[in-house]
Amino acid sequence: MPKRSIVALCLPPLLLLCACSPRNFLTRRLAADLIAASEAFKAPQLFWLRTGVISSKDYLSPDYLVLQQRGWISGTKRACPAGLAPAPCWDVMLTPSGVDTFQPLISEGDRSKQYFSVPAARRELVAITGIIKQGKLADVEFNWKWVPLNEIGAALYSGELQYKSTTSFRDYDDGWRLVDSAVRSGQTVDDALKNAEPAQ
Repeated sequence: MPKRSIVALCLPPLLLLCACSPRNFLTRRLAADLIAASEAFKAPQLFWLRTGVISSKDYLSPDYLVLQQRGWISGTKRACPAGLAPAPCWDVMLTPSGVDTFQPLISEGDRSKQYFSVPAARRELVAITGIIKQGKLADVEFNWKWVPLNEIGAALYSGELQYKSTTSFRDYDDGWRLVDSAVRSGQTVDDALKNAEPAQ
């Protein structure tokens, strides 16, 4: 008889505990899993390259300077066509080394175009650095970094520099979820990645 009363006392709390989903509690691990699995976080960073005649502003941008330094592009001064400024303009082309580097990464349909993209890096979650809960809403601060996918990504994105972002979560009846649209207390994960700051 005493065994039955012990079982009767222990069974309801055990059943109640089993009814709780792991998503009912916003832990750092759950936040990390949801952020890392989001489409915005998993989307690769594309690098867009324009060949042909471009403005001096574009040719002297940091990304193009890196490509010049690597010997992947070269440019010759040209007169600017109407509507393109500031002068001088540059006629940019891939060098033989640039063709070897870029061509395997360019999709078949873009190989004849003068403006194309290549995947360069992906995001890697480093750590969840804080969670602030306010009722059924929470802001989660996290650090992340770029991981180069190829030689171009390695030239343009430091794998060591970390960024700090904050995104919002909402507690629904089935557990915590990332916010897909703006809420008063925070921002979407896509906005959080766009508004990232270097981490200290």
